Amino acid sequence: MRPFRFGLLARVAHSRDDWLEKARRAEALGYATFLVPDHFRDQVATSVGLMAAAGATTTIRVGSMVYDNDFRHPAVVAKDAATLDLLTGGRFELGLGAGWLLGDYAQTGIPFDAGRVRVERLEEAVHIITAYLEGGPVTAKGRYYAVTGLEGLPRPVQRPRPPLLIGGGGPKILGLAAREADIVGIVPRTYADGSGLDTADTSPAALDAKVATIRAAAGPRMARLELNVLVQRVLVADDPSAALGEVAQQWKLTPVQARESPFVLAGSVDALVDALEARRARYGISYVTVFEQYLDAFAPVVRRLAGR
Repeated sequence: MRPFRFGLLARVAHSRDDWLEKARRAEALGYATFLVPDHFRDQVATSVGLMAAAGATTTIRVGSMVYDNDFRHPAVVAKDAATLDLLTGGRFELGLGAGWLLGDYAQTGIPFDAGRVRVERLEEAVHIITAYLEGGPVTAKGRYYAVTGLEGLPRPVQRPRPPLLIGGGGPKILGLAAREADIVGIVPRTYADGSGLDTADTSPAALDAKVATIRAAAGPRMARLELNVLVQRVLVADDPSAALGEVAQQWKLTPVQARESPFVLAGSVDALVDALEARRARYGISYVTVFEQYLDAFAPVVRRLAGR
């Protein structure tokens, strides 16, 4: 059974000092990774934010969660990833996704293709990026991308390459992650129209099905995979009933369904510790990421479980 590690997903910088202090605090509180998403709404640019965070810290790893494949050519992603790993001294984790939020595409004029197409395009990109990071030169011609003699420079510090996380909620992208990634990032599936997360896909049974999909696609690789979940709500309280009621109303669930969701953590610190240990035993999930607003509230759980 893999030991626990914990990630913090941060996006908003009110100032330079605010951003750097957030990274330093995450490191001091025992979080293993400082992660930045990739959207055009109010957030820092992913690569720049990660490099700034790494420069302000010494041990915490930094990572994208996740680069939207449609925003950049894979050669650009590969170059950025190699450079980030080099300049952070081998602390970078590369997270990739197929893209899901319609607003990003509507604002920029980037075509929002069907999910199947976006995942196919991501698969081609993954092959180019991993080949680049493992040393190049890379020559590949597919339906979506073509590169010729692409040199894998600079060389990353981590060998054969930085760890790769592929994140998503549907069976196609989870199957791709199981076959190609080192870390599978599990989230609820999104609506096909890009309007948001399908909260009906947040039940224990839904996560059982996702893990079964990963297991079937991974085959013998399963033993090497690290499973990650992005927790959508953290409610640290001896009696979280009122907060759970609000989540249930927002998600159109019953309070019991909200409490049981593996994408929600609600209760005392002791209860959260027990829940995470039970979920690791049931699903194999040992890498847990929370949003930045829960940085301090979740810290006692990190302190209790990190590395165990």
